[in-house]
Amino acid sequence: MAEAAENLLKSGEVSAMIRQGFISSPRLSPTSSPPPPATATAVHPSPPRPSVPSPKSPTLFEMITHEDLARRVSSRTHPSGDQKRLRLLERIAAMIAKEGPGDVELSVSSGDGFRVPMAVHRRVLAARSRFFAEKLAGIGGGPGRPVMVEICDCDDAEVYVEVVGLMYSTDLRRSLAGEDVERVLGLLKVSVDIKFDDGISACLDHLEAIPWSEDEEEKVMSTLSKLPIRQLHESIERVLQRVSVEPSTSANADSIVVNVLHGVLQAKDKKSRRDMKALIARLLRGDLNRSDICYKNLEVPRETLYQLCHKHMDCLMLLLSEAANIVEGQGDRAALMGEVAREADNVQWLVDILIDKRIADEFVSLWANQSGLATCHSKIPCIYRFEISMITAQLCVAIGKGQILVSKDAKVSLLRTWLEALFEDFGWMKRTSSTFNKKMVEDGLSATILTLPMAEQQTILLRWFDCFLNKGDDCPNIQRAFEIWWRRAFIRQYAGEHDHSHLQMVDSDNHI
Repeated sequence: MAEAAENLLKSGEVSAMIRQGFISSPRLSPTSSPPPPATATAVHPSPPRPSVPSPKSPTLFEMITHEDLARRVSSRTHPSGDQKRLRLLERIAAMIAKEGPGDVELSVSSGDGFRVPMAVHRRVLAARSRFFAEKLAGIGGGPGRPVMVEICDCDDAEVYVEVVGLMYSTDLRRSLAGEDVERVLGLLKVSVDIKFDDGISACLDHLEAIPWSEDEEEKVMSTLSKLPIRQLHESIERVLQRVSVEPSTSANADSIVVNVLHGVLQAKDKKSRRDMKALIARLLRGDLNRSDICYKNLEVPRETLYQLCHKHMDCLMLLLSEAANIVEGQGDRAALMGEVAREADNVQWLVDILIDKRIADEFVSLWANQSGLATCHSKIPCIYRFEISMITAQLCVAIGKGQILVSKDAKVSLLRTWLEALFEDFGWMKRTSSTFNKKMVEDGLSATILTLPMAEQQTILLRWFDCFLNKGDDCPNIQRAFEIWWRRAFIRQYAGEHDHSHLQMVDSDNHI
């Protein structure tokens, strides 16, 4: 046997044969029939032959180790997967070897052909696993005749082998140290299958202690929810406490969201405020980049959002009134206008949320009715007030994209109140705001104007014509809207008579 083992070592085929399940150790295989008893008497007994110790057959662990050393000398390249398996086998073999010769031949194999035979110990399996205790009860065996146990088609034979190794550990917590979440979940599932209670508890304790990534969180929740172990319900609940929502939290969701919104709106640090605005808006929108998982979107009450809009528009009105009444050279107008810009930015953020939730139609009328605010706005230099016109631009973009659906009267009222201010502030908006998208605003404004009756289009576009000729690039460029209106008015005239047989289809080039 020693000679055969040596030949295998030289050929470098040990690991390959182990993976395919073709190798077994003499001390793991069933022994042959016992030799016949010696003759009781002999006339001329031969003198006893000298006792020569037979060469010791290499163990599985030794064969793997020797072959690995030979490969390291012959080649520096070694697949990482094979190295990992080799280290696992070495570690498990070393742990088992401490208990002495085994009396159970356990063979674990997976569907990919990976197979590991191990000489393990009945007393260890029966003491640590209720599954093995039940299966081995009443089965004979003894010195030289190990019990044969084969476990086939495992999902992951390596994990199964590692669980067997854990049964030999006196400190499971330490043995699991450094294992990642996915590995521990695999160990937990096998421990459940073989009723290895200490292993189950150790895996749950490990999962409770280590951090999870978001992907790992989903795997933990999915795995634990499927485990058929009622007696460990409390332990599982303890592990899931970091993701379990208390009923009181769900009941108070509205107040929590309102407090969060208030906190963002009242924040003093500019960078933190900007970062949290982006985060909260994304969370409310449900934009979590998790297409494979169904998340429950949080619905913020419409009334809550509109109450906040009213509050901050009232603040804008008070600040603008105060700024308009400051005598030149007296008072800190710059500091005051900083507050105006912050409140205008608050309103823009709230309007963004309303648009995302498709509930901004009411705000169009609300903003159109702010004639007092528009009057105060006209009394303040552009440099201090242009942030307010950003709200009007924001609404025009959303209307032009069809994200806000309102009546023509609401749109006419909006433009009558705020369009002149938008024309005047456009240059400052373009030069000073890093987030301002000139083309998007121009396209949105054009589309909004072209949805109005022809008489309103004419009034607005002729006013724009005069403004554009005098201000140039400081005025929004809506030439495309002017061109379409011109064609409608003078080239493709529709008389609007009651004879509907003369109705004409609008050509595709009439669209923005």
